[in-house]
Amino acid sequence: MKRDRDAGLGTRFARLWAASTLSALGSGLATVAAPLFVASRTNDPLVVAAASAVAWLPWLLFALPGGVLVDRMDRRRLMIVIDLVRVLALAVLAAAIMTGTAGVLLLYAVLFVVNTGEIVFRAASQAMLPTVVPRHRLARANGWLGGGTTLMHGMLAGPLGGFLFALAASSPFLVNAVTYALSAVLVALVGGDFRAAATDVSARRPRSMRGEIVEGLRWLAHHRLLRTMAVLIGLLNVTLTAALAVLVLLADERLRLGSVGYGLLFTCMACGGVLGALLGDRLIAWSGATWTIRVGLLIEAGLHLALAASRSTVVVGFALFAFGVHSALWNIVANSLRQRLTPPALQGRVASTTLFVAAGGNCVGALLGGLLAARFGITAPYWVGLVVAIGVSAATWRVFTRAAVARAYADPPPAVPETAPTG
Repeated sequence: MKRDRDAGLGTRFARLWAASTLSALGSGLATVAAPLFVASRTNDPLVVAAASAVAWLPWLLFALPGGVLVDRMDRRRLMIVIDLVRVLALAVLAAAIMTGTAGVLLLYAVLFVVNTGEIVFRAASQAMLPTVVPRHRLARANGWLGGGTTLMHGMLAGPLGGFLFALAASSPFLVNAVTYALSAVLVALVGGDFRAAATDVSARRPRSMRGEIVEGLRWLAHHRLLRTMAVLIGLLNVTLTAALAVLVLLADERLRLGSVGYGLLFTCMACGGVLGALLGDRLIAWSGATWTIRVGLLIEAGLHLALAASRSTVVVGFALFAFGVHSALWNIVANSLRQRLTPPALQGRVASTTLFVAAGGNCVGALLGGLLAARFGITAPYWVGLVVAIGVSAATWRVFTRAAVARAYADPPPAVPETAPTG
């Protein structure tokens, strides 16, 4: 039995991990190259900033409907179609850049298509995972997925994207298209049936998309543990994004760092994220999911305190590194709990709802950080973040009890009620 529990994650997971990691690298290249392309065409700050807005807008518009698609269709085939559509969109953009006919509006359109696909692709990948690996290996699998994404998107894509753009403006987008094509091939090689109906034939689906969205929202709203986790992700994303939105100003005014030093702050966070992802399942097994969540909330508060009060680059760098470790562990626990507790027929909708809440928090936080800093000073977003982190820690401390988390790790996922709401 022990030998079985210590076995590897298997070939199917290796292919899914490789597809996800390649996809993350490609998406990271586009994230870096898009503003560089816009800036090469115009120096209007509003036009440059609009590229980020276009990238975030699909998360708010399509996260919830995307979850319905994930639960209606074969998740593997859906991921393949998404990758192929994104390959086509990026190929059109790269060809237009090479021929000198590309404009900012075409870039916006391609970013919109690519990020719409990213939402559904990510939800489908998370919904597939409980079928690909055994329940007792979910933490390790989520750790590897998170580590690959952090390494590729957070550490390698930045310098590589800038280098490729310097070679030729079309290069990052061409390489991005290649990564999506390879991702499609790897996903196609993952064997198995990944239709939600195949894993939960008793589920009675509403006929309308609206009804299915309401079904997912209502199920999540009535599950205390996952509801609390989703709300926490939304609230903490508000304060975190507010903090990071003005970090460049903090680095300049208080830490006296140049552009390279500012970039290294994010490297500290990414290094912590990779370490946390690689060691996450062992750390969680040693400390328990309950204390992983609780200590993580305290680390979140500590990050805001360090950014608000310290003028030491070492202290701030270490705080960001610790936050990176915590963020990786938090994602492992959150994803594993959701995958364990959600019925198979609702995996896509519950995952996409969580992504929607997280994206909403990011959008609000980006605006809030600038407003607070402009009105009350550069450290104001961090003091607000500290207060919020302490408040949510106190309010949710008793929700994540050992008993509640132990039940989540022991019980099989429940079936969808026979009387599922129809909206």
